[in-house]
Amino acid sequence: MDFAEYKKLVGQLKVGKRLPDAIYLHQSAMAAVPNDLHAYLFKTIEKIEIASTPWNIVKFFKKDFKISLLFYPAFFEDSYPALHASHTIDLQKNTVRSSSYEKSENPPILHRKETFLESTHPSVPVFREITREGEKAGLFENTRTIGFKKSWELLITKKGYVLLNGHLQRNKDKIPTPVNATYPQEIARHRTAIDRNKLSTPMQSLLRHNYFERQYSLFDYGCGKGDDLTILRENGVEASGWDPVYNPDKPKIPSDIVNLGFVINVIENPKERKETLQQAFKQTKKILVVSAMLGGESITSQFKEFGDGVVTSRNTFQKYYTQTELKNYIADSLNQDPVAVGPGLFYVFKDEIEEQNFLVQRQTSKKTWLRLSYTDHPEKLKIQQRSLLERHRELFDDFWNLCLDLGRLPANAEFEFSERIRALCGSHARALTVLTTFHGDEIFRQAAQARCDDLLVYFALGLFGQRKPYVHMPEGLKRDIKSFFGKYTDALNQAKDLLFSVGKPDTIQTACEEFYDRVPKGKMVEGHSLTIHRDYLNELPAVLRVYIGYATQLYGDIENANLIKIHICSGKVSLMRYDDFEGKPLPLLLERIKVKLKEQSIDFFNYTGKYKPQPLYVKTTYIGGDFPYFKQQLAFDKRLKSFKWLDLKEFGPAWEDFESNLKEQEGLVIRGYRFYRQ
Repeated sequence: MDFAEYKKLVGQLKVGKRLPDAIYLHQSAMAAVPNDLHAYLFKTIEKIEIASTPWNIVKFFKKDFKISLLFYPAFFEDSYPALHASHTIDLQKNTVRSSSYEKSENPPILHRKETFLESTHPSVPVFREITREGEKAGLFENTRTIGFKKSWELLITKKGYVLLNGHLQRNKDKIPTPVNATYPQEIARHRTAIDRNKLSTPMQSLLRHNYFERQYSLFDYGCGKGDDLTILRENGVEASGWDPVYNPDKPKIPSDIVNLGFVINVIENPKERKETLQQAFKQTKKILVVSAMLGGESITSQFKEFGDGVVTSRNTFQKYYTQTELKNYIADSLNQDPVAVGPGLFYVFKDEIEEQNFLVQRQTSKKTWLRLSYTDHPEKLKIQQRSLLERHRELFDDFWNLCLDLGRLPANAEFEFSERIRALCGSHARALTVLTTFHGDEIFRQAAQARCDDLLVYFALGLFGQRKPYVHMPEGLKRDIKSFFGKYTDALNQAKDLLFSVGKPDTIQTACEEFYDRVPKGKMVEGHSLTIHRDYLNELPAVLRVYIGYATQLYGDIENANLIKIHICSGKVSLMRYDDFEGKPLPLLLERIKVKLKEQSIDFFNYTGKYKPQPLYVKTTYIGGDFPYFKQQLAFDKRLKSFKWLDLKEFGPAWEDFESNLKEQEGLVIRGYRFYRQ
C-alpha cells in the first residue's frame, strides 16, 4: 500500500476522535475500519514483530505515512486515563519508535473518551456524562494546556474541584472567588510599584536585542513610578509612559514598542486584566512586550487564595503563571502567537516583517572570521589590485565583512558604500572576485554554508512552532532564499527534512558525536547526553541547533545559561547557570532549567536551601583557550586531578565535602585560581 491509498482509506473512517492531523480509534471499534486498512495494519504489526505488544488505541496519521499504537491500560476504569506506552510505525520504512511513560510522573492523558468508541458501545453514555462534568466546570476552555496529568490535576484544583470516584465534585475548602464577585477587601494596587536603580527585565531584553539603537518610539503602559523611563532618557532614549496611579494624566500614545511590564499579574479582575492586555496591544505599532510573574504551588501556597490568584501580606494581588500558561493566555487573549524571550517574558509582534527580522537574527551565527592583511600574501594579487586594496583598505574590509555575514553577494541597497565600490571595481561581483582571489574561496564557502544553516534552522523552527505562513517577507530574506535555495518551497522542504530528523535519537546521537569529534569540548556521555558551554552553540550541527532552538521557543533567550545539556533520547534540554562561571575555578550551580520538549513544559530547580549548590569540576572540559583565565584554570585543573582521593567519575563531591577533604587530605585551601597551604 502506498501513501495515496492509505490517505484515501483513512479519509473513509466515520468513527473515532478526529483532529486536524489524525484520527484516534479504540481497539473495540476496529470493525469500523475499512477492510484493506484493517488488514494492512495487522500485517504491518506482524511484519515488524510487535504483535504481542499491548495497545488499545490506534492513531491514524492524516498527513504522514504513519500509524501509532497507544496503550492506556485504565481506559475504561479511569475518567482521564494515562498513557503507558506508544509505538509509532513509519509505514514507508517499516520501522517502529517506542516510548514508555509507565514511570513518568507527568504522562499524557485522554479526555472525551466517548469519541474513541462506536456510538453503540455501552460505555458511551457514562463517558459523555464525564465530559459534560468537565465542560460545566470550565476544564476545556483552553485545550492547549490539558494534555498532561500534572497540568490537568492543577486545573481541576484551580477550578475548585476534586476528582472522587472518577467524578468532579466541588472542593468546599477551595472554592475560587467568582469572576464578577464583589470583593470583600480593597486590593492595594499602588503598592505593587517598586523603586528601581536599573532597567527592568523587559527593558533589558529590548536593550539586549538592540531595539534602543533604532529609531523606534517606546511607550511604557503601566510605568509605575517611572524609573525605567528616567534611566532610558538619561541614556538618550526617547520614551513616554502612563500609569493609573502615578501618571494617570499622561496620554496613551500609540508607539512602535509598548511595554506591559508586570502589569497583568497584579490585576485581580480577570475581565479587566484581559482588557488591559488587549488595550496595550491596540497601542502597539510593531511590538508588544508582555511580562508577568512565574510561580507554582510552592509559592502560591504561602498566601491566601483570592480569585484566580493570591493576596500577599501587603494586601496586593498576584496571579502567578507557568511559562506555558502565560504563553497560552497571551495567545488566546490577542489571537496572536507570542515569542518567548525569557522566563515570564514574551514579545507579541503586530508587524510581521519585524517578527521575521527578529526570528532570523535570533538564529544567525555569531562567527568571527579570520582577517588577513593585504600584504600577507602579495603573490596572490596583481600589483594593480593590491595597490587598489591597500589604498581603499577600510572600504574593502567593510564590503568583505558584509559578504561573510550574509554568506552571499550583497545587493546594491545592502551595502552603504555601494556607489564607491562599484566606481572602483565596476560591480559588487567584481569586487568580491578580487577579495576571494586574495582571501581564498574556502572562507567564503564556509560563510555561505553557515548562513544557509542559519536559514534552515529559522525555517525549521517556524514549522516546529506551526507559525502562520507569511504573505510578505523582508527583502533581505527574499534574497537569501533565492541565493541559497532558489525557491521558497525548496527552502521549506529542506527545513521539513531537518525538522523530522530532530525526532530521531540516532540522528541526535550522530550529530553530538560529529560535534565532539570536530570540537572536542564539553562532556559527551554515549547514548545519553552532550553538555557544552554556550559559546559553542553556533558550532553545533543544524539539527542540534533546531533541537535547542525549540527549547528557546518555550523558555526564551538562553543568554544567562553557562552550560547547555542536550539529552539525546528523552527529548529534553537542560540549561545550567553558575555563580561567576568566568571568574571562579570551581563555580557553583545556582539554577538548572529543564525544558521538556515533548510535554512542552519547563521545570526550574534553584540550588538554595534544600538543594545544595554543586561545584563544576575541571572547567577546562567545557572552555577553550580564548576564555578568560584559561591558563590559570588549566593549571588549577591539573592540580585538581592529581588528588587521588577525589572521585570525578560522576558529578564529584558537594562543596562542603570537597573543602573538608582538601584541608584534611592535602592541608590546602583555595584562593582565586591557586592552592595554598593552611
